[in-house]
Amino acid sequence: MPKHGKNYRNALEKIEKGKQYPVLDAVKLVKETSTAKFDASVEVSFHLNVDPRHADQQIRGAMVLPNGTGRTQKVLVVTQGAKEEEAKNAGADFVGGKDILEEIKKGWFEFDVIVATPDMMGELGKLGKILGPKGLMPNPKTGTVTMNIANAVEEIKKGKVEYRVDKEGNINCLIGKTSFSDEALAENFRALYGAIAKARPAAVKGNYILNMVLSSTMGPGVKVLAE
Repeated sequence: MPKHGKNYRNALEKIEKGKQYPVLDAVKLVKETSTAKFDASVEVSFHLNVDPRHADQQIRGAMVLPNGTGRTQKVLVVTQGAKEEEAKNAGADFVGGKDILEEIKKGWFEFDVIVATPDMMGELGKLGKILGPKGLMPNPKTGTVTMNIANAVEEIKKGKVEYRVDKEGNINCLIGKTSFSDEALAENFRALYGAIAKARPAAVKGNYILNMVLSSTMGPGVKVLAE
């Protein structure tokens, strides 16, 4: 294992090993122990008591965080006809149909999120092997396959995040930046926690959310107490 630097080790000393902190205290600690020289991202990791091999336990969704993410996402809209103008008016960074999919085939990835109308999913599906591993394939569950293009683009620009459980039962999600106020980060955390708690599958017995950890880019993790 790589050795951590002095700043990281000093930051780690401020966190009581094994302790679960109330949300606001955890947020303050994460900001205090951030070792980055820039406005670091703040993420939360949930470890869930689910078996994602079962369809009913594949926790996935999307939501607009109350205070946004602090990150501007570049949105590509794949559509055709009148919907192209709607996408441009809504503030999409890139708009196109089959032509733009050809650019992706050639290795163009100057965007963060793809929104598509249902009629274009057949063409997008051909790029599944390229987009799938990068987590860029649009999905109706996250609101990125829709006829309401304007709403989808506006939500992403406001700070919409997607969350999805991995094969180990973990969900990792951005909830803001260290420059956010403690209250704004705590509010974003609670909103996401509420959405994930609400998605509890009926098949889960006992504890559902086993562990929650807040951390900043390059900073140590802080365990969060369920409220």
